[in-house]
Amino acid sequence: MEWSKRLKQLISVLLPPAIWLGAWQLGAYLVELHVEGRGNELLLPYPATVLAALLTLAGEPAFWGTIFATLGRILAGMAVGTLLGSLLAPLTCRWSWADRLLSPAIRVIRATPVASFILLLLLWTHRGTVPAIIAGLMVLPVVWENLCRGLGETDGQLLELARAYRFSRGKTLRLIYLPSLRPYFLSAITTSMGLAWKSGVAAEVLCLPRPGMGTEIYNSKLYLEIPDLFAWTAVVVALSLMLERLLRWALHRAKGGVDRG
Repeated sequence: MEWSKRLKQLISVLLPPAIWLGAWQLGAYLVELHVEGRGNELLLPYPATVLAALLTLAGEPAFWGTIFATLGRILAGMAVGTLLGSLLAPLTCRWSWADRLLSPAIRVIRATPVASFILLLLLWTHRGTVPAIIAGLMVLPVVWENLCRGLGETDGQLLELARAYRFSRGKTLRLIYLPSLRPYFLSAITTSMGLAWKSGVAAEVLCLPRPGMGTEIYNSKLYLEIPDLFAWTAVVVALSLMLERLLRWALHRAKGGVDRG
């Protein structure tokens, strides 16, 4: 019985990727028939070809240095964007003049196409810093908006109780605001992780820092190394999923630690 349950779980995990890999294999085969030869590798290479390209890339020391360089830029930008959003949210919620001054600018950042920011920043700063700035700009509005919503929905009765018992500002923040804002903050950073990652890599494709995963994607396209293009894209997707899962795990552990305290 236990063996049957594990088998069902294994099938449920492996079946979806197997179906999509099969569809990819079939699509590459049909492309090869259409172009009458191995020319399909300029359009849609086989999964095995992409895997071989990925293994070749992974055997080069520069491969890992490129990954860590991109990770460093995007995580640094995300950290700065999260910090700024966390500081601006209480500022705009507490003072009306700050709201009138800063809220339109943050909404403009949220509405402006990423490509426009990238091209503008290329005029103003070094290309190696553009991906980090772009990642931060994508994170800032998400964190700001979620925390503003959380501040607006903080229980007024608890705040009245804090005033009645003459809680200090630090105590009010620790006992009322932080527990109220925690779910909004967690939602903001888990959502913004994907945005920061995609926008950061897109910025690298346009500004071509060295080293950088976006730079390698662009060069693969430029030199028609399509298996390498697929391989680097697979690495970007895998890292995005891994970082999101790692972030959720870390936040769950942190939340459990706070709850136990």
